[in-house]
Amino acid sequence: MDKQNIRKMLIKVPEITVIFWVIKILTTGMGEIFSDWFCAAIDKYVAVMLGLLFLIISLIIQLLVRKYIPYVYWFAVLMVSIFGTMFADVLHIGLGIPYIVSTIFFAVLMIIIFVWWQKSEKTLDIHSIFTTRREIFYWLTVLVTFAFGTAAGDFTATTLHLGYLASAILFAVTICLPWIGAAVWHWNEIFAFWFAYILTRPLGASIADWISMPKSSGGLDFGKGLISLVMFIIIVILVAYLSFTYKSKTTAIEN
Repeated sequence: MDKQNIRKMLIKVPEITVIFWVIKILTTGMGEIFSDWFCAAIDKYVAVMLGLLFLIISLIIQLLVRKYIPYVYWFAVLMVSIFGTMFADVLHIGLGIPYIVSTIFFAVLMIIIFVWWQKSEKTLDIHSIFTTRREIFYWLTVLVTFAFGTAAGDFTATTLHLGYLASAILFAVTICLPWIGAAVWHWNEIFAFWFAYILTRPLGASIADWISMPKSSGGLDFGKGLISLVMFIIIVILVAYLSFTYKSKTTAIEN
């Protein structure tokens, strides 16, 4: 096996494909509404502690495996999504911090992490993640992007009174900018990727809230529990497909 194929097998993140973006948006949506449903179904403090526990477990497993494993990776993403929502909600609901303040806070924190990561590793390319330190930077960034997206989505929907549907449309239009920028203005690919990645969170969360929220809140009132379950089933099916195709690819490389 040549060095290039060995390097590919050591990378701990998936290829950036259409399915990647679909699952990413689904996990953001599910994380948003499942967190709300779970905190309402049981004691909210117990829910947050359980969310933190499963987040830690998922990240430990992800850090311990020696290569990208679809169901391990996406389980970690889903837990980051759930706990990221809880973390952002704790700041607003628990501590009374306005959404605009938490949005700015997480935005600044993201910038700090990106600068630190770039200065330390000389690249923000997720396909250069084949060391533990780079992977830690990656997951720390992902966690903060999820928290930022939750705060930003709630800020536009409630503080700016746009509602969930208008917020979803706003973020859907904005998330197209990286592709336009790359094609027309020749944006840096790494910058374009992270720009889109960050926006998947408020986009997915706004769509999920719009579908699940009661009509009195501007939603379609399908219920958070039901929509969480539907999203979870779709995620499982797509990750199962990725697991099958990835196994076929790695077998071909090894041979």
